[in-house]
Amino acid sequence: MFVLVGLGNPGPQYAMNRHNIGFMVIDTIAENFNFPPFKAKFNSLISEGQIGQHKVILCKPATYMNLSGGAVGPLIRFYKIPTESVYVVHDDLDLDPGRVKLKMGGGTGGHNGLASLDQHLGKNYWHLRLGIGHPGHKDAVSSYVLSNFKSDEQDWLIPLLTTINEEIEDLFGADASMWLNKINTKLKG
Repeated sequence: MFVLVGLGNPGPQYAMNRHNIGFMVIDTIAENFNFPPFKAKFNSLISEGQIGQHKVILCKPATYMNLSGGAVGPLIRFYKIPTESVYVVHDDLDLDPGRVKLKMGGGTGGHNGLASLDQHLGKNYWHLRLGIGHPGHKDAVSSYVLSNFKSDEQDWLIPLLTTINEEIEDLFGADASMWLNKINTKLKG
């Protein structure tokens, strides 16, 4: 069993924020793979289903971004899921818009949601980093990540969500560099 966690903030006012790109990925996958409706459990919205031959729990922590670990920790302990089977989808300011990186562990890059996960899970989980670009100055970061994607950003956002959705089945247990190469090749094409 695998857990796919999308990071974001709960509530309709945050739905299209750059910080909520993780939730957007989870919602796209849930719809495409016909997951049952999300249920409130473990301070999260979760749904259990199949992606190809893999049993997967989709998770959207309902604790707000900066407290995500407090939701994900109890979930994986209850299901006895090793952290190596946890994939966290999140925004990344240090990547160009629409770029994707995947790696096991690593630093938080100042991302408070990841800092919370590290505190509750350790560092041995997968980071699926989705580039949203940087506003140019650190004082503008908070308002930037909490603002909605602009209409011209849909040109890279929609292909990004679509491509991840199309290739998600091959993510679990795959060679990270091969999967990432396939994603980035499709996004460039």
